[in-house]
Amino acid sequence: MRAGMNVFAAVFVAVLVVLGATIFTVDQRQYAIVFQLGEVRSVIEEPGLYLKWPLIQNVRYFDKRILTLDSAEPERFITSEKKNVLVDSFTKWRIIDPKLYYISVAGDESRAKTRLTQTVNAGLREEFGKRTVHDVVSGERDKVMEQMREKADLDARKIGVQIVDVRVKRVELPNDVSESVYRRMDAERKRVANELRSQGAADAEKIRADADKQREVIVAEAYRDAQKMKGEGDARATAIYAQAFEGNAEFYAFYRSLEAYRGSFKGKTDVIVVEPNSDFFKYMKSIGRGGGGDKAGK
Repeated sequence: MRAGMNVFAAVFVAVLVVLGATIFTVDQRQYAIVFQLGEVRSVIEEPGLYLKWPLIQNVRYFDKRILTLDSAEPERFITSEKKNVLVDSFTKWRIIDPKLYYISVAGDESRAKTRLTQTVNAGLREEFGKRTVHDVVSGERDKVMEQMREKADLDARKIGVQIVDVRVKRVELPNDVSESVYRRMDAERKRVANELRSQGAADAEKIRADADKQREVIVAEAYRDAQKMKGEGDARATAIYAQAFEGNAEFYAFYRSLEAYRGSFKGKTDVIVVEPNSDFFKYMKSIGRGGGGDKAGK
């Protein structure tokens, strides 16, 4: 009885071992290549549970996700101006043909990264050599990245890889040329500032001249209107005087003499020297009703 149990247990363990060597799973994040005696038998791209022949077949897995290739140190490139720049970039890539990937780089990710690094750097060197520092920093940066991605992708597909994106994180000048560039930039900024200040001063002078001109025009027009109104007033006053003179000449003469007296003797210290018998004092003399001539003469 015990011997039968041992045989059953041994058979059960053997079955488990055989099943373990026969059944394998593929994750949704992976590709699987089934090899038979060292040759590629099949490529599995869909996740699930699969069978293989034990001992004569084996399985290798490859990542299906997007991977990142990030340069450890910035690379030095030369622009069309013959200026050195340090470029720090990264590349997004993924495997799209597991069989070609295995044949090209033996499924070694480090070898694939080396190939992609060489491809990307060669493309960047070519693109940077066509452009100025300004273009690669801001002017045509997106265009450079898109062209670089297309060129790198054409070469990467030869090893079963797709280049999803190529991005430049930063572009810097080497330390030996940064100082001279900064000095030149500072001089350029000062020149622009001086031009703006000169333009501002010229505009200010123009505005002040225009304001002075408008002020002169306004003052002249106001003086003209004032003189016109004054002339009209004088004309009306003269007309009124003339009308009054025509109505009663004696009263008009008396009124005008009173106005002259009022204008001549405004203060207590005012003095006027004329002959006593002058017509100016005509209405200050008593002309004699009731015999008051002697008093007036005194």
